[in-house]
Amino acid sequence: MSSLDSRLAEYIAHRLPGADDVRVEGLDRIFGGASRETYRFVLCYRENGAAIRRPLILRRDPPGSLIETERAVEFGAYRAFHGTEVPVPEALWLEEEAHWLDYPFFIMEQLTGLESNPQQIIAPPYAQHAEKFARQKWTILGVISKADPQVLGLDRVMPAVAAQDCWRRELDYWESQVDEDELCPQPVIRAAIRWLRRNPPPPPAEVRVVHADYRTGNFLYDEDGRIHGILDWELAHLGDPLEDLAWSLNPLWRWAGDERAGGLVPNDQAIRYWEQSSGMRADPAALHWWAIFSCVKGQAIWLSGAKEFSDGENQDIILGLTGWLMGNSQDRAVLDHLGYLS
Repeated sequence: MSSLDSRLAEYIAHRLPGADDVRVEGLDRIFGGASRETYRFVLCYRENGAAIRRPLILRRDPPGSLIETERAVEFGAYRAFHGTEVPVPEALWLEEEAHWLDYPFFIMEQLTGLESNPQQIIAPPYAQHAEKFARQKWTILGVISKADPQVLGLDRVMPAVAAQDCWRRELDYWESQVDEDELCPQPVIRAAIRWLRRNPPPPPAEVRVVHADYRTGNFLYDEDGRIHGILDWELAHLGDPLEDLAWSLNPLWRWAGDERAGGLVPNDQAIRYWEQSSGMRADPAALHWWAIFSCVKGQAIWLSGAKEFSDGENQDIILGLTGWLMGNSQDRAVLDHLGYLS
């Protein structure tokens, strides 16, 4: 076994004192993540004479990433929603100490035999289920949007925010990321930030859980048109539910190259599914504000990745590519939302 294999097995044996012959097989890194290193593996052990094999996922903090995130929040979100109407893998162990695997990490269930690639969902055999996927996608988002963070216990791991401060906290944070990471001037994004500050949205009726990266590409689906797992909760926080809805409609996720949100259905249909599920109304003016914000946030993420790659802190090629490929598209989305491409 490699060093990581053996150290991972040692850690799990520590977590499963009743298990014998604990082994990690087939450890394989899944590339493409933006904030944590992700590995798939099979956990093998014996317990009470029975041989057990279980596919699992390791999510380990990297030395550098597109975004700095809090692993306890991500782990807590998986724990909170597991077994509810929001399908998520089971979260098993959270480890904050770095000595086991050099960096903090957590381990969760692996849902096998499913697809997540956003390009596949617009191709056969999945494309025929576009409307079915869409109904589930935005219905699940509606369930997240109406979930009570206190009932779920997420108010204990997610910092509180007053309803009237939701927009300001998020904009302040993502503007600071642009300030810190831009490699060249960003006139379009700076104009968008000025517009956002001059035109703040109304506060939400309730502060709710925000997934914060809810999009096609961050859920697992099958060939029959069913969604089985909502992934990538690393940015989750308490805030305005319209933040999630707007992000899910960002033009960058129109993978089919047309006007369909997430490559699935028109925006108005997606919004209707969300409204029916959440019991909320997507105020057009407020949603417009969050749509422009989503572009600022997106650009901050692409800039962060480009800087990490440029500084040599992380040589994962995806960090360089996202800054180059996505930056121009995000600028165009801002200009479109502000009416300059009409």
